[in-house]
Amino acid sequence: MSTRKKNQPYSTLRGVSALLNPELEESSPSVETQTLAMGVIQLPSRQPRRYFDVEKLQQLTESVKVHGILEPLLVRDLGNGKYELIAGERRYRAAKAAGLAEVPVVVRYFTDSEAWQVALVENLQREDLNPLEETEGMLSLLSLRLGITTEEVIQRLYRMQNEIKGKVTQNVLGSSEGLLIQTVFSEVGSIAWESFVSSRLPILKLPKDILEVVQQGQIAYTKAQLISRVKDSDVRGVILGDAIAKDWSLAEIKKAIAQRAAENSDLDAEITPSARITKVLRSVQQAKVWQDPSKLKRLEKLLLELENLASKL
Repeated sequence: MSTRKKNQPYSTLRGVSALLNPELEESSPSVETQTLAMGVIQLPSRQPRRYFDVEKLQQLTESVKVHGILEPLLVRDLGNGKYELIAGERRYRAAKAAGLAEVPVVVRYFTDSEAWQVALVENLQREDLNPLEETEGMLSLLSLRLGITTEEVIQRLYRMQNEIKGKVTQNVLGSSEGLLIQTVFSEVGSIAWESFVSSRLPILKLPKDILEVVQQGQIAYTKAQLISRVKDSDVRGVILGDAIAKDWSLAEIKKAIAQRAAENSDLDAEITPSARITKVLRSVQQAKVWQDPSKLKRLEKLLLELENLASKL
Protein backbone atom coordinates (compact mmCIF):
# COMPACT_ATOMS: atom_id res chain seq x y z
CA MET A 1 0.00 0.00 0.00
CA SER A 2 1.54 3.26 -1.05
CA THR A 3 1.56 6.21 1.29
CA ARG A 4 1.72 9.83 0.28
CA LYS A 5 1.74 12.91 2.38
CA LYS A 6 -1.00 15.37 1.59
CA ASN A 7 -0.11 19.04 1.49
CA GLN A 8 -1.13 21.29 4.33
CA PRO A 9 -4.34 23.32 3.77
CA TYR A 10 -3.74 26.37 1.64
CA SER A 11 -4.63 28.79 4.42
CA THR A 12 -2.83 31.89 3.17
CA LEU A 13 -2.79 33.71 -0.16
CA ARG A 14 0.84 33.16 -1.07
CA GLY A 15 -0.02 32.40 -4.69
CA VAL A 16 0.58 29.44 -6.92
CA SER A 17 4.26 30.33 -7.23
CA ALA A 18 4.76 29.19 -3.63
CA LEU A 19 3.20 25.85 -4.49
CA LEU A 20 5.34 25.32 -7.58
CA ASN A 21 8.52 26.67 -5.96
CA PRO A 22 8.62 25.21 -2.45
CA GLU A 23 12.27 26.13 -2.05
CA LEU A 24 10.97 29.60 -1.25
CA GLU A 25 9.70 28.18 2.03
CA GLU A 26 11.96 26.16 4.29
CA SER A 27 9.09 24.13 5.76
CA SER A 28 7.60 23.12 2.39
CA PRO A 29 7.98 19.51 1.20
CA SER A 30 9.59 18.90 -2.18
CA VAL A 31 7.33 19.11 -5.20
CA GLU A 32 8.07 16.94 -8.20
CA THR A 33 6.99 17.57 -11.76
CA GLN A 34 5.56 14.58 -13.57
CA THR A 35 3.93 13.93 -16.92
CA LEU A 36 0.25 13.11 -17.42
CA ALA A 37 -1.75 12.19 -20.50
CA MET A 38 -4.08 14.96 -21.63
CA GLY A 39 -6.99 12.53 -21.51
CA VAL A 40 -6.84 12.09 -17.72
CA ILE A 41 -6.98 15.83 -16.99
CA GLN A 42 -10.40 17.43 -16.75
CA LEU A 43 -11.57 21.00 -16.24
CA PRO A 44 -13.30 21.87 -12.96
CA SER A 45 -17.09 22.30 -12.82
CA ARG A 46 -16.68 25.98 -11.97
CA GLN A 47 -13.95 28.25 -13.23
CA PRO A 48 -13.02 31.80 -12.22
CA ARG A 49 -12.09 32.63 -15.78
CA ARG A 50 -14.38 32.44 -18.80
CA TYR A 51 -12.95 34.76 -21.46
CA PHE A 52 -9.74 33.95 -23.32
CA ASP A 53 -8.39 36.30 -25.98
CA VAL A 54 -8.52 34.28 -29.20
CA GLU A 55 -5.46 35.94 -30.76
CA LYS A 56 -3.28 35.55 -27.66
CA LEU A 57 -4.38 31.94 -27.23
CA GLN A 58 -3.40 31.23 -30.83
CA GLN A 59 0.02 32.80 -30.24
CA LEU A 60 0.49 30.59 -27.18
CA THR A 61 -0.55 27.54 -29.18
CA GLU A 62 2.09 28.26 -31.82
CA SER A 63 4.69 28.64 -29.07
CA VAL A 64 3.65 25.33 -27.51
CA LYS A 65 4.01 23.59 -30.87
CA VAL A 66 7.64 24.72 -31.00
CA HIS A 67 8.74 24.71 -27.36
CA GLY A 68 6.17 22.57 -25.57
CA ILE A 69 4.74 23.45 -22.13
CA LEU A 70 7.51 25.25 -20.24
CA GLU A 71 5.64 25.75 -16.95
CA PRO A 72 3.82 22.73 -15.48
CA LEU A 73 0.08 22.76 -14.90
CA LEU A 74 -1.23 22.52 -11.36
CA VAL A 75 -3.70 19.65 -10.89
CA ARG A 76 -5.26 17.73 -8.03
CA ASP A 77 -5.68 13.98 -7.81
CA LEU A 78 -9.35 12.99 -7.83
CA GLY A 79 -8.47 9.46 -6.76
CA ASN A 80 -10.03 7.63 -9.72
CA GLY A 81 -7.26 7.86 -12.25
CA LYS A 82 -8.46 11.36 -13.16
CA TYR A 83 -6.98 14.74 -12.33
CA GLU A 84 -8.66 18.13 -12.11
CA LEU A 85 -6.97 21.24 -13.47
CA ILE A 86 -6.44 23.90 -10.81
CA ALA A 87 -4.17 26.42 -12.53
CA GLY A 88 -2.90 26.83 -16.09
CA GLU A 89 -6.03 26.67 -18.22
CA ARG A 90 -4.53 28.78 -21.04
CA ARG A 91 -1.59 26.33 -21.25
CA TYR A 92 -4.01 23.41 -21.12
CA ARG A 93 -6.10 24.85 -23.97
CA ALA A 94 -2.98 25.63 -26.01
CA ALA A 95 -1.61 22.10 -25.44
CA LYS A 96 -4.92 20.63 -26.57
CA ALA A 97 -5.02 22.86 -29.68
CA ALA A 98 -1.39 21.95 -30.44
CA GLY A 99 -2.26 18.25 -30.30
CA LEU A 100 0.01 17.33 -27.39
CA ALA A 101 -0.60 13.86 -25.98
CA GLU A 102 0.82 14.65 -22.54
CA VAL A 103 1.84 17.63 -20.42
CA PRO A 104 4.04 18.31 -17.38
CA VAL A 105 2.11 18.77 -14.13
CA VAL A 106 2.51 19.25 -10.41
CA VAL A 107 0.04 17.13 -8.46
CA ARG A 108 -1.40 18.44 -5.19
CA TYR A 109 -4.06 17.08 -2.88
CA PHE A 110 -6.66 19.77 -2.25
CA THR A 111 -10.15 19.71 -0.82
CA ASP A 112 -12.84 21.30 -2.99
CA SER A 113 -12.61 24.52 -0.96
CA GLU A 114 -8.81 24.67 -1.12
CA ALA A 115 -8.81 23.97 -4.86
CA TRP A 116 -11.29 26.78 -5.52
CA GLN A 117 -9.30 29.20 -3.38
CA VAL A 118 -6.04 28.43 -5.17
CA ALA A 119 -7.74 28.79 -8.58
CA LEU A 120 -9.15 32.17 -7.55
CA VAL A 121 -5.81 33.47 -6.26
CA GLU A 122 -3.92 32.24 -9.30
CA ASN A 123 -6.31 34.03 -11.65
CA LEU A 124 -6.44 37.21 -9.59
CA GLN A 125 -2.66 37.51 -9.92
CA ARG A 126 -2.80 37.36 -13.71
CA GLU A 127 -2.15 40.67 -15.48
CA ASP A 128 -4.52 39.91 -18.38
CA LEU A 129 -7.59 39.21 -16.25
CA ASN A 130 -10.45 41.44 -17.36
CA PRO A 131 -12.11 43.76 -14.78
CA LEU A 132 -15.35 41.76 -14.55
CA GLU A 133 -13.53 38.48 -13.93
CA GLU A 134 -11.33 40.25 -11.38
CA THR A 135 -14.42 41.63 -9.62
CA GLU A 136 -16.24 38.30 -9.51
CA GLY A 137 -13.07 36.45 -8.50
CA MET A 138 -12.31 38.81 -5.65
CA LEU A 139 -15.89 38.65 -4.37
CA SER A 140 -15.82 34.84 -4.52
CA LEU A 141 -12.52 34.73 -2.63
CA LEU A 142 -13.80 37.09 0.06
CA SER A 143 -17.00 35.08 0.31
CA LEU A 144 -14.97 31.92 0.83
CA ARG A 145 -12.65 33.45 3.42
CA LEU A 146 -15.42 35.23 5.37
CA GLY A 147 -17.98 32.43 5.12
CA ILE A 148 -20.73 34.74 3.86
CA THR A 149 -22.51 35.27 0.52
CA THR A 150 -21.11 37.56 -2.18
CA GLU A 151 -24.09 39.88 -1.66
CA GLU A 152 -23.11 40.22 2.00
CA VAL A 153 -19.50 40.86 0.97
CA ILE A 154 -20.66 43.72 -1.26
CA GLN A 155 -22.67 45.17 1.62
CA ARG A 156 -19.62 45.03 3.91
CA LEU A 157 -17.43 46.75 1.32
CA TYR A 158 -19.88 49.60 0.73
CA ARG A 159 -20.29 49.96 4.48
CA MET A 160 -16.50 50.24 4.87
CA GLN A 161 -16.40 52.88 2.14
CA ASN A 162 -19.07 54.93 3.94
CA GLU A 163 -17.23 54.52 7.23
CA ILE A 164 -14.01 55.85 5.68
CA LYS A 165 -15.94 58.86 4.35
CA GLY A 166 -17.46 59.46 7.79
CA LYS A 167 -21.01 58.95 6.55
CA VAL A 168 -21.75 56.26 9.15
CA THR A 169 -20.26 55.15 12.42
CA GLN A 170 -17.52 52.53 12.24
CA ASN A 171 -18.51 48.97 13.03
CA VAL A 172 -16.93 46.99 10.15
CA LEU A 173 -13.51 48.58 9.57
CA GLY A 174 -12.18 47.70 13.01
CA SER A 175 -13.95 44.35 13.26
CA SER A 176 -12.44 40.94 12.56
CA GLU A 177 -14.34 40.87 9.23
CA GLY A 178 -13.04 44.27 8.21
CA LEU A 179 -9.46 43.36 9.09
CA LEU A 180 -9.72 40.07 7.17
CA ILE A 181 -11.08 41.89 4.11
CA GLN A 182 -8.13 44.29 4.17
CA THR A 183 -5.70 41.40 4.66
CA VAL A 184 -7.06 39.48 1.67
CA PHE A 185 -6.72 42.51 -0.60
CA SER A 186 -3.21 43.14 0.69
CA GLU A 187 -2.11 39.53 0.11
CA VAL A 188 -3.59 39.28 -3.39
CA GLY A 189 -1.94 42.60 -4.20
CA SER A 190 -3.76 43.36 -7.46
CA ILE A 191 -5.89 46.25 -6.20
CA ALA A 192 -6.60 48.15 -2.98
CA TRP A 193 -10.00 47.55 -1.41
CA GLU A 194 -10.93 51.24 -1.68
CA SER A 195 -10.25 51.24 -5.43
CA PHE A 196 -12.10 47.95 -5.79
CA VAL A 197 -15.25 49.46 -4.28
CA SER A 198 -15.13 52.64 -6.37
CA SER A 199 -13.99 51.23 -9.72
CA ARG A 200 -14.88 47.53 -9.75
CA LEU A 201 -18.20 47.06 -7.95
CA PRO A 202 -19.99 49.48 -10.34
CA ILE A 203 -19.20 46.99 -13.14
CA LEU A 204 -21.86 44.69 -11.69
CA LYS A 205 -24.45 47.38 -12.47
CA LEU A 206 -23.89 47.12 -16.24
CA PRO A 207 -27.06 46.48 -18.28
CA LYS A 208 -28.18 42.88 -17.79
CA ASP A 209 -27.77 41.94 -21.46
CA ILE A 210 -24.18 43.21 -21.44
CA LEU A 211 -23.27 41.58 -18.14
CA GLU A 212 -24.58 38.17 -19.22
CA VAL A 213 -22.52 37.89 -22.41
CA VAL A 214 -19.34 39.01 -20.64
CA GLN A 215 -19.93 36.46 -17.87
CA GLN A 216 -20.43 33.78 -20.51
CA GLY A 217 -17.15 34.72 -22.19
CA GLN A 218 -18.82 35.68 -25.48
CA ILE A 219 -17.17 39.10 -25.72
CA ALA A 220 -14.21 40.94 -24.19
CA TYR A 221 -15.00 43.33 -21.35
CA THR A 222 -13.50 46.35 -23.16
CA LYS A 223 -15.87 45.82 -26.10
CA ALA A 224 -18.86 45.22 -23.86
CA GLN A 225 -18.12 48.34 -21.83
CA LEU A 226 -18.16 50.44 -25.00
CA ILE A 227 -21.49 48.97 -26.14
CA SER A 228 -23.01 49.48 -22.67
CA ARG A 229 -22.86 53.26 -23.24
CA VAL A 230 -25.66 52.93 -25.82
CA LYS A 231 -28.77 53.90 -23.85
CA ASP A 232 -31.41 52.60 -26.27
CA SER A 233 -31.78 48.93 -25.30
CA ASP A 234 -33.00 47.89 -28.77
CA VAL A 235 -30.10 49.56 -30.56
CA ARG A 236 -27.69 48.23 -27.95
CA GLY A 237 -29.01 44.70 -28.48
CA VAL A 238 -28.49 44.89 -32.24
CA ILE A 239 -24.93 46.21 -31.92
CA LEU A 240 -24.11 43.65 -29.24
CA GLY A 241 -25.41 40.78 -31.38
CA ASP A 242 -23.43 41.92 -34.42
CA ALA A 243 -20.28 42.51 -32.38
CA ILE A 244 -20.39 38.93 -31.09
CA ALA A 245 -21.45 37.23 -34.33
CA LYS A 246 -18.98 39.16 -36.51
CA ASP A 247 -16.21 39.43 -33.89
CA TRP A 248 -15.98 43.19 -34.37
CA SER A 249 -12.93 45.10 -33.21
CA LEU A 250 -13.25 48.14 -30.94
CA ALA A 251 -12.91 50.40 -33.99
CA GLU A 252 -15.76 48.58 -35.78
CA ILE A 253 -17.98 48.85 -32.69
CA LYS A 254 -17.29 52.59 -32.42
CA LYS A 255 -18.17 52.98 -36.11
CA ALA A 256 -21.46 51.10 -35.67
CA ILE A 257 -22.41 53.21 -32.65
CA ALA A 258 -21.62 56.43 -34.54
CA GLN A 259 -23.73 55.30 -37.51
CA ARG A 260 -26.67 54.52 -35.25
CA ALA A 261 -26.34 57.90 -33.56
CA ALA A 262 -26.37 59.66 -36.96
CA GLU A 263 -29.46 57.71 -38.03
CA ASN A 264 -31.28 58.66 -34.82
CA SER A 265 -30.30 62.28 -35.33
CA ASP A 266 -31.84 62.24 -38.82
CA LEU A 267 -35.02 60.71 -37.43
CA ASP A 268 -35.26 63.41 -34.76
CA ALA A 269 -35.10 66.09 -37.48
CA GLU A 270 -38.14 64.56 -39.17
CA ILE A 271 -40.31 64.55 -36.02
CA THR A 272 -43.35 66.84 -36.18
CA PRO A 273 -43.49 69.95 -33.94
CA SER A 274 -46.25 68.33 -31.86
CA ALA A 275 -44.16 65.24 -31.24
CA ARG A 276 -41.12 67.35 -30.43
CA ILE A 277 -43.08 69.32 -27.80
CA THR A 278 -44.28 66.09 -26.20
CA LYS A 279 -40.76 64.68 -26.21
CA VAL A 280 -39.25 67.83 -24.69
CA LEU A 281 -41.91 68.06 -21.96
CA ARG A 282 -41.36 64.43 -21.06
CA SER A 283 -37.60 64.99 -20.80
CA VAL A 284 -38.11 68.08 -18.62
CA GLN A 285 -40.40 66.16 -16.29
CA GLN A 286 -38.07 63.18 -16.03
CA ALA A 287 -35.07 65.43 -15.34
CA LYS A 288 -37.09 67.50 -12.81
CA VAL A 289 -35.39 70.65 -14.07
CA TRP A 290 -37.41 72.84 -11.69
CA GLN A 291 -35.46 71.39 -8.75
CA ASP A 292 -32.29 73.09 -9.97
CA PRO A 293 -32.36 76.77 -8.82
CA SER A 294 -29.96 77.76 -11.58
CA LYS A 295 -32.34 76.40 -14.25
CA LEU A 296 -35.66 77.28 -12.63
CA LYS A 297 -35.54 80.97 -13.65
CA ARG A 298 -34.85 80.09 -17.27
CA LEU A 299 -37.60 77.46 -17.22
CA GLU A 300 -40.14 79.99 -15.91
CA LYS A 301 -39.17 82.42 -18.68
CA LEU A 302 -39.64 79.75 -21.37
CA LEU A 303 -42.98 78.70 -19.90
CA LEU A 304 -44.15 82.32 -19.91
CA GLU A 305 -43.17 82.66 -23.58
CA LEU A 306 -45.10 79.47 -24.41
CA GLU A 307 -48.15 80.72 -22.50
CA ASN A 308 -48.04 84.05 -24.36
CA LEU A 309 -47.66 82.24 -27.68
CA ALA A 310 -50.61 79.98 -26.93
CA SER A 311 -52.85 82.88 -25.88
CA LYS A 312 -52.33 84.61 -29.24
CA LEU A 313 -53.34 81.59 -31.34
